[in-house]
Amino acid sequence: MSDLAVVPIETPTLGDRSYLVHDGEVAFVVDPQRDIDRVLALLTEHGVRLTHVLETHLHNDYVTGGFALAAATGAAYVVNGADAVSFDRTPVADGEQVLVGTRMQVTALATPGHTFTHLSYALRDTATGTDVGVFSGGSLLYGATGRPDLLGEDHTDALVRHQHASAHRLAALLPDEAEVFPTHGFGSFCSATQADATSSTIGREKHSNPVLTQDEETYVRELLAGLGAWPAYYAHMAPTNAAGPAAPDLSAPARADAAELRRRIEAGEWVVDLRHRTAFAAGHAPGTLNVGLDGALATYVGWLIPWGTAITLLGETAEDVAAAQRELVRIGIDRPAAHATGTPADWVTGEPASFATATFADLAQVRHHRDVVVLDVRRADEHAAGAIRGSVNIPLHELWSRLGEVPAGEVWVHCAGGYRASIAASMIDARGRTPVAVDDAFDHAATAGLDLVGPPA
Repeated sequence: MSDLAVVPIETPTLGDRSYLVHDGEVAFVVDPQRDIDRVLALLTEHGVRLTHVLETHLHNDYVTGGFALAAATGAAYVVNGADAVSFDRTPVADGEQVLVGTRMQVTALATPGHTFTHLSYALRDTATGTDVGVFSGGSLLYGATGRPDLLGEDHTDALVRHQHASAHRLAALLPDEAEVFPTHGFGSFCSATQADATSSTIGREKHSNPVLTQDEETYVRELLAGLGAWPAYYAHMAPTNAAGPAAPDLSAPARADAAELRRRIEAGEWVVDLRHRTAFAAGHAPGTLNVGLDGALATYVGWLIPWGTAITLLGETAEDVAAAQRELVRIGIDRPAAHATGTPADWVTGEPASFATATFADLAQVRHHRDVVVLDVRRADEHAAGAIRGSVNIPLHELWSRLGEVPAGEVWVHCAGGYRASIAASMIDARGRTPVAVDDAFDHAATAGLDLVGPPA
């Protein structure tokens, strides 16, 4: 047994984990997020000195904090020597070892699949002779693997086959009791599929992970068939990470009054209301968009906003705005143009706008009396797996540019749970139409009496 400490640093809104590993004196960090103050606080809390920052790959779903963290602490920045980056780093290659302190031996293992230059890092405690585990990044995940299609369809076939081979390499090199510490797989769109596990070992993955239980052709066929869309902002992440992103500025942006908010909305900027969807529906500044702090704010803002558009944040408190800033810098939206706090009464010069919310039972009742447009804003793969008969599917990530395709009439908009429906409803409302946002779980649609259609038999 080893007494080395492995401290996960959770970023649940992006579905990722970073790791701080230490022996009580010195430490290394794997795949840190952009807001490095969380890591610096942990170093102080544990009373350890950071000597190395390790990257498993050039990330596609967030801006790394690795470059800034290494600069702030004087730690070595360990990045694959084959990665084309514009900064000085400590290059590492397959099979090379990094000794952290006197007993933490880290071995770089080439595990292409998520990217061509992906590395995993196996940790051995030389004091006890224990193979502690492997930091597998976007390679071997819990019950899944990192998706292989983010570099474009020309590379997908080669990468998915690399991913299969890489997982088998890790399974062959490490003992069954070695723990698996992935970066992705907790809701990240970098994961090919999702699992509920929060920890695992090589042995468990050998028995449960399709990449280790299926032959290559079956794994390739089934994984590729299950891949859906990924957030549009991903296209900007790897180039940003290759440039060596600096630490973020989390100071408060300029304050905007009601007149300035109206000017920004009319100029085509995004003014995002961070409140819960129930509060937004009850009253909001006309033209604002609702992306609540209670969900995957950064993912959906990054996916939906035309990249580079100025953004203003509206929150009930300064703490809400600060939390949103922290989320957004993780994907490279560095400085909001402005912010305001309070309530809609503080953000408008006239009357706030509003729209109704409802349940699937309400929708079933209203369809008995009149025709309404049922707009399903789930992804195409979700819609294909089961949908309300007669519904129109425009995935949320396409809606902003396809609002003109929403049929005329009373629009009842739904998703799987209500969060995306509120975003969509705010878009429809901002264009001068009055939606009804279905704030309900799609699992309730059938029991409410709605006729569902599914995939062909």
